[in-house]
Amino acid sequence: MNKILNTLIISLLFFGTAYAQNSEFVLGTHYQRLSPTQPTSSSPDQVEVAEIFWYGCPHCYTFDPYLENWKETLAEDVNFIRIPAVWNNVLQTHAKVYFTAELLDVIDDVHTPIFREIHVNRNMLTETNALVDFFAQYGVMPDEFNQTFESFAVFTRMQRADELSRRYRISSVPTVVVNGKYVTNATMAGDYPDLLRLVDELVAMERAEQ
Repeated sequence: MNKILNTLIISLLFFGTAYAQNSEFVLGTHYQRLSPTQPTSSSPDQVEVAEIFWYGCPHCYTFDPYLENWKETLAEDVNFIRIPAVWNNVLQTHAKVYFTAELLDVIDDVHTPIFREIHVNRNMLTETNALVDFFAQYGVMPDEFNQTFESFAVFTRMQRADELSRRYRISSVPTVVVNGKYVTNATMAGDYPDLLRLVDELVAMERAEQ
């Protein structure tokens, strides 16, 4: 039994190494490895892909349609999450908007429209009245929005987002982190389609090591 187990482990390690050697993407050039690897919030049998983003970032706005299409192709063992950046007051407001939408279970309805409201309609969504009016379009009552926006649940998620950004050593958005181990972005990878192809390769490498 031990001999069979050792053979299986060696085979998996070989597969992962071979995958990296045959790739057009190079560690240190197209992506970086975090040391130490950071824990994820996903189950052990899943590979986590996390995007760190900001609603006001034009690059995040451009990347988002690519990401939404890519999400439709994910296998069941891949868990995609978003982590809003929280570096300053404006980013913190938008992060609270994201977490509020999550808690109110309207994130799928409002995520893309938030980007559009900011980048097309030039409404930065930083004032309470503007946010209340925006969410009202999606059936969220003002009191419900305000209570959630200022809730302890949102505060807790904000703290977690700040902690993860520090652990992942994030300095720009959008950035993608694969399984708490690899960090990359479009500048490193080449462009947005290349970035997602790289993410797929890193997911395959992680899957082979599980």
